[in-house]
Amino acid sequence: MQDTLAIKPLAVAPKDGFAMIGVSKSKGWDMIANRELEAFKVGRVTRITVASIEAYIARQLAARAVAA
Repeated sequence: MQDTLAIKPLAVAPKDGFAMIGVSKSKGWDMIANRELEAFKVGRVTRITVASIEAYIARQLAARAVAA
């Protein structure tokens, strides 16, 4: 029996990150430009931090709670 270690990704490809929050590609890139999501490059490849996606969701939920 093989032990498997579940590893939570720290960063994802933009396509995957945008899908995680259900936004279009253009909206996602706007969010990066507006610093709503944190992104970085490894060579020519862009990655979005999962922490920034989670923080964005938390901000949206908090704003919704305040508005209610």
